[in-house]
Amino acid sequence: MGGNSPCASCKLLRRRCTKDCIFAPFFPSDDPHKFAIVHKVFGASNVSKMLQELPVNQRADAVSSLVYEANARMRDPVYGCVGAISYLESQVSQLQMQLAVAQAEILCIQMQQQEPPSGSVSAHHHTQQILEGDDHGDHKSYHDLMHNNNLTAMMTFVSPSNVAQEPLKRESLWT
Repeated sequence: MGGNSPCASCKLLRRRCTKDCIFAPFFPSDDPHKFAIVHKVFGASNVSKMLQELPVNQRADAVSSLVYEANARMRDPVYGCVGAISYLESQVSQLQMQLAVAQAEILCIQMQQQEPPSGSVSAHHHTQQILEGDDHGDHKSYHDLMHNNNLTAMMTFVSPSNVAQEPLKRESLWT
């Protein structure tokens, strides 16, 4: 920062903050915890080397990532943010399965509420005959029954890959 107050890194490291301090733009004096946690996990020297190797326009994103990872490492020293990502992916998968089950239940309820056309065999009865091997070779009527009663929709399982996913937001649990 050079001048009145040193940046958070120079304050913590108890050194003079020069005008070309690589930490000053990213670790202001009013947020000392931000640098303290990054220093504790990565070390000031390593962070300095990383920032010097990057183009100036990418340094802010790098610092943001370092802060995120440092916070994650403090919470989970072994897995860091990978542990958080794995946990969230697991939650997404479970929720997709719950959604698929709920959609199938809704479809079943909707199918039960529809009345079969008069004079035709019920979809459930005909499906049961086919499952028991009592089809008598009547494939056309089975196909028509499947189409007319939307059984194909009911029997189609909604896989987790078919469910729309919102990308995880960049904001984290740790900032």
